[in-house]
Amino acid sequence: MLGLQSTKKRIEEKREDITAWMKVKRSEVAIPIYGSVDIRDAGWKVGVVDANHFPAGFNNISQHDFDELAHLFAEHIHQNHPDCGWVHIFPESHTRNQGYVENIITIKRLIEQAGFRCTVGSRDLDEFGTLHGISGPLKLDLVQLDDNGELNVDGQCPDLILLNNDLTGGTIPGLQTTNVSPPAEMGWHVRRKSEHYACLQPYVEEIAALLDIDPWHMMPRWFVSENKCLTEDACRIKLAAEIDEFLASIQTKYDELGIEEKPFAVMKNDSGTYGLGILILESGDAILNLSNRKINKLRYAKGGSDVENFLIQEGIPTNMITEDGAPVEPVGYLVGGEAAAWFYRINPKKSARDNLNSPSAIFTSASEATQRYGEHSETWHALLAELSMLAMGAEAALRGK
Repeated sequence: MLGLQSTKKRIEEKREDITAWMKVKRSEVAIPIYGSVDIRDAGWKVGVVDANHFPAGFNNISQHDFDELAHLFAEHIHQNHPDCGWVHIFPESHTRNQGYVENIITIKRLIEQAGFRCTVGSRDLDEFGTLHGISGPLKLDLVQLDDNGELNVDGQCPDLILLNNDLTGGTIPGLQTTNVSPPAEMGWHVRRKSEHYACLQPYVEEIAALLDIDPWHMMPRWFVSENKCLTEDACRIKLAAEIDEFLASIQTKYDELGIEEKPFAVMKNDSGTYGLGILILESGDAILNLSNRKINKLRYAKGGSDVENFLIQEGIPTNMITEDGAPVEPVGYLVGGEAAAWFYRINPKKSARDNLNSPSAIFTSASEATQRYGEHSETWHALLAELSMLAMGAEAALRGK
């Protein structure tokens, strides 16, 4: 069975080849300005379990990573928006979420450290004037639409609008112009997690071939249940059979590799949910026996949107555990495609198989984490996170056609 230590050595031996391969692939797609990637590490398998185009946790990164992140922001903006001197951050409307406000405060600091003027605001927030983060207040600027439908800030048009709103509720006027990054068509009103995996798959297969390993070790298997399947009994029966078949295929792989674990699947909204409505499945019977309360929870998305399609994803248990027995998962923050900052999500109220993204989660920056947590952030985890950013670029290219 493949172990991380042997793979770490293999990655180091192939470092020059990987770098050259990455250079070619990054020249083929427009790499997003930023993103975040959740990684699960079982020891015998590591995979991307979520990839966010509009990262909302910059407040959890270490101060030690600021210089590198600011440098990467400057590099990306100068390369892609050479005449830019003014960046405007367009945020979510989470006025009471101090953690999210602190995320925006941190991004603003990074943009200013990169050498740009930076303002913050949206039309939804105009009435507030100031928001309050953990470290202090955040001044908002007046945002309006001009006669051409373009977004103006205090009567002028910014050079670049940095979108930090995932658009779950749909498009917002003023964000359809070419000076918006990431592009609005990558919002969760149209984006699908399954599309990310479809774009990620060929990159994983290519890099696995370069490393001479089975790509199964680098990516969870998955399939999609469409058309609001939980609302019809006949569809649920069919889905339960598909889940059992799916789990049986994973068990076959476990038996082949000598993995003494019981396989499980994770059912989630195929669009972004902030960890809402996630179900752990050990058999198809779990779908047949769902209570109405659980069905309603699964069908609820951020902002009250209806869930139409579900992603059924191979579960990857984490073998990263604190001394107190709490499960841990790494979260990579990337700018310009580079994995430049990490923090660790720890959840003492969850098991190694559970979704850790819940209110009981706590966050530890990489500088505060033990070597045990950060051991593979420069190898396994960084490689997967950067492959995920390539896939986000490929997604955007497909959306732009």
